[in-house]
Amino acid sequence: MNVSTLLYLLLSLPLVGAAFNVFIGKRLSKNIAGGFSTMMIGLCFVLALMLFNQIDGAQKIKAFNLLTLSNFSLDVQFLLDSLSLWMTLIITGIGTLIHLFSMGYMATDEGYSKFFVYLNLFIFAMLLLVLGSNYFVLFFGWEGVGICSFLLIGFHYSDAEKGIANSLAARKAFVMNRIGDVGLLFACFMLLTTFHSLEFDQIATAVDSHSGFTFSNLTLLGITLCLFLAATGKSAQIPLFTWLPDAMAGPTPVSALIHAATMVTAGIYMVTRSNFLFELAPIAKDVMLYIGIATSLAAAFMALRQNDIKKVLAYSTVSQLGLMVVALGLGAYTVAIFHVTTHAFFKALLFLGSGSVIHGMHHEQDIRKMGGLRKAMPITHATFLMGTLAITGFPLLSGFYSKDEIIGHLFEANIGLYGVIMFSVLMTAVYMFRLYFLTFHGRFRGTEAQWSHVHESPLNMTIPLVILSVLSLVGGILNLPGIFFHKGSHWLSTYLNKSYGLHKIHGHEASPNLTLALMIVASLVCLGTLGWAYQQYVKKGNVAKDDQDLSGWERLSARKLFWDEFYHRIWVLPTQCVGTFLNQKLEKRVFLAGVFGVAQWSKKGGEIMGRLQNGKLSSYLMWMVFGLTMLVLVFIIKATFWN
Repeated sequence: MNVSTLLYLLLSLPLVGAAFNVFIGKRLSKNIAGGFSTMMIGLCFVLALMLFNQIDGAQKIKAFNLLTLSNFSLDVQFLLDSLSLWMTLIITGIGTLIHLFSMGYMATDEGYSKFFVYLNLFIFAMLLLVLGSNYFVLFFGWEGVGICSFLLIGFHYSDAEKGIANSLAARKAFVMNRIGDVGLLFACFMLLTTFHSLEFDQIATAVDSHSGFTFSNLTLLGITLCLFLAATGKSAQIPLFTWLPDAMAGPTPVSALIHAATMVTAGIYMVTRSNFLFELAPIAKDVMLYIGIATSLAAAFMALRQNDIKKVLAYSTVSQLGLMVVALGLGAYTVAIFHVTTHAFFKALLFLGSGSVIHGMHHEQDIRKMGGLRKAMPITHATFLMGTLAITGFPLLSGFYSKDEIIGHLFEANIGLYGVIMFSVLMTAVYMFRLYFLTFHGRFRGTEAQWSHVHESPLNMTIPLVILSVLSLVGGILNLPGIFFHKGSHWLSTYLNKSYGLHKIHGHEASPNLTLALMIVASLVCLGTLGWAYQQYVKKGNVAKDDQDLSGWERLSARKLFWDEFYHRIWVLPTQCVGTFLNQKLEKRVFLAGVFGVAQWSKKGGEIMGRLQNGKLSSYLMWMVFGLTMLVLVFIIKATFWN
């Protein structure tokens, strides 16, 4: 099967799965409806593996020409290179596991088939985003992901208790992402004006050779800052990060899909794809570096005293995305993608694990009402522990290697910032071990009725957990540093360097002694925090405090540094006030009054004209004579005064 056929099949299968559930999914059993959608994404993963094995280098496939002008041609075409194929493997692989998990998690939901329609469309949009060969196709996928996330976050909009909150969370995500999308639009317009193209390879060649194009460093700075604004919205960086924790309103598989390997990593992918621009804009890279550090630090602090199991993981995602942006700011693009990969493994595992806990606890999400679940849910417990160890940087697990590479690059760039990031890493270990021990150890703190119904999840939910736990365990071998074995080290970075632009950026690897020293420090931080958390939450039996008992930094953490309250007062309330004023004063008194006034005058005019249509022949003859008389008078006046 040739490459073009494989590509078109890859893009078509999610649409087939969505169409299947739109037209006949409701008429069939849930197992068939969900199974078909899952099978489509599983086949996508198989096709992605076939493309991965066939393509060495880069290949462009043109679908059709959309627009041709004198100095500009816009094509819908796709780029198959190491970066796009690697992202495709992550999206379809993790997406398949999430689909399989959803079959069990959503089994009793009334909107079962509709949910799988949205999931399939989400995967299709992500594939468009990463496979497009230009910013135009990327933008279509970008917007498609935004629309699907809106539908999935607010999926339970009709829920009696939380329907309004779910709808508001979806609206918040949609609006904040649109703010970032403006940056992507502006960047596209500037790229068109400057380079007369939106193709990645053509822009990269023009930037490298300067042939036929005139552009300044200020122009590149504007383009890259607009691109990073778009990434700030999608990848939840300060100041556009508050939508992501609220996105927990969606079903848990949605949280895994959005927060693990797809939507939130779109910004990381887009900046990596645009590396040839950012390498010539050092100020933009510095902005990314400091924004990433601030985001990682602030989100980790906010997670310390969250009690919703999904909210802890949401702020953890924001913090980990901050680490990826730090890598981008340092120019370590392949390292950022490496952390995207390992993060996809352990964060999908943690979110699906939390979904298994919520399913076993009958939709309870408060960790203050959990405890001792390791006995009732052994598979969920073991796999969740593996994800927790991976994200905290436990030695030799996947997160240990990807975090260490980012930290190593930062250590060589700025030792002071290295200390700040290590504090963020320390807080990550604190809140994750707190989450793990309060959920699975100690005594059960819920009701007896809850405990009597606690159960392990079915196989279609636990199998994805086991697979992801294995990936979280061994995922680090994808990019092992040279201190373990020199030949074949950094396989993933070597593979990704075949992408457009990345092959011209030679990453510097730290000396073996420095690498080993940094690994030892990171290991001690993780192991020390693990021992401390075990003493606090298992030996001493400490539990999470109620909100009214918090004070000082704990209250700041629980209230998320009052960031949402600040936005509410600065943006939401003024917008609502202006909207209310315009509604009451302008819309009702001017627009509506004007519309209804015109309607009333039209109605009265019609009534008057209706009286003339009385059906009497004598009346019609009179008006005919009157009309002819007026015409004669007009001609007489015109002949007298104008001639």
